[in-house]
Amino acid sequence: MNKVFLLGHLARDPEMRYTPNEVAVTTFTLAVNRPKSKDGAEQQPDWISCVVWQKTAENCANYLRKGSKVLVEGRIQTRSFNDKEGNKRYVTEVVGENVQFLSPRNQSEQSEDPFHPKQPINISDDDLPF
Repeated sequence: MNKVFLLGHLARDPEMRYTPNEVAVTTFTLAVNRPKSKDGAEQQPDWISCVVWQKTAENCANYLRKGSKVLVEGRIQTRSFNDKEGNKRYVTEVVGENVQFLSPRNQSEQSEDPFHPKQPINISDDDLPF
């Protein structure tokens, strides 16, 4: 079984591009803290490369930023390619099948919605019907 769950923060803004067939693909690096050591040393993060496809890719690119907290569910994948010099390179990454956004949206990203205003509305007690 190849299943992984990662909880962490984006190390930088996600990068979206499209394949020649117009399929969205977004990559990002997730900083995931290792468990605390028994000697009380500072936690060290692992930097894990993630890739997501299609609608998930578009949503991640549109709504996530550096520092966003996410839960990624997916699988580990290894692949190889030849670099510009012809050397064979190997990559291990997590292919995200489901990404849960855990950070609240920034105030500046919220649209102007009369039912969810950015600023609190000042209502006096005289305006209340009860």
